[in-house]
Formats: sequence, C-alpha cells, structure tokens
Amino acid sequence: MSRQTGPKAGKPEPLATPMEDTETIDFEIIELFFFAYRDFVSDPDAILEKSGFGRAHHRVVHFVNRNPGMTVADLLDTLKITKQSLARVLKQLIDSGYIRQVAGPEDRRQRKLYPTKSGRELALALAEPQSRRIERAFEGASAQVREGVKAFLGGMRDRKKAD
Repeated sequence: MSRQTGPKAGKPEPLATPMEDTETIDFEIIELFFFAYRDFVSDPDAILEKSGFGRAHHRVVHFVNRNPGMTVADLLDTLKITKQSLARVLKQLIDSGYIRQVAGPEDRRQRKLYPTKSGRELALALAEPQSRRIERAFEGASAQVREGVKAFLGGMRDRKKAD
C-alpha cells in the first residue's frame, strides 16, 4: 500500500467510486460468499446463543458427531486451531454433557471424543436449518450442478502441500 505524501498527507482523500472487478478479483463472488456465510450460520448461531455457545462449539460438535472416537489431536488438525483455543470450548461441551472424552484403549494419554445423546441432538438441531437452506438453494438444480458446487467448494479449501 503506498503512503500519501504532500501537504494533505495527514488527511487521506475519501474515495467516492466503488471498487470494480479486475482480471483477478471478482467482487460479486466475494460478496455472495460474505452474504451466504452470514445467512448460513445465522440459524445455528441463534440456537447456540441460547446455551452461551458460539461457532467454535458448533464446529467441535459437528466434527465429533461426524467422526465419533476421533482423538483430540485429530480434531485439532481438522479445525486448524491451537490446543489452548480448543481446551476452553471442549471443556464447556464436556461439562454441559454434549461430548464425552474417553482415554484411548492402548494409550491412556490419548483422548477420544464421542458425542452424547444430547450432543447428537444438538448437532442435528444445528444442521437441520443449514440443510434446509442448502436444499432451497439447489431447488430445481440437476445432480450435475450439485456435484459442480461440491467440486467448487472442495477447491476453495486450503490444502497442505505434500513435502
């Protein structure tokens, strides 16, 4: 970013023209992502707020329900967060009875995570409005379009480069 010089250096000039798409930036797609994400998480956010939970809790509940018995290390790797960030969220979910932490059968230091019945119910309650939103968006679309969207979203994910 260039720094403004001259007599008005202390007070930048306001820009009145909107940013326009370039060869490498598609602002329409970026904005659609902003709005889609905002709306996609709004229903679960409202449900989570009633329990004093947030989006981090949602991600943990989702992945533990999708992968019962996953280790804490697996969850850290999936979510790409630090142990410290996970510890508070996981403790709240365990203390609230949504997740059970069990010592590994071979290595007692290993911690495996399982949903409880109420944890499964919470995961489903969070996923149902999101699933309805997805189905509404796909209304009238072919299976090929659905596969194209899945490929596009998969392509948006960061991937570790093979060493």
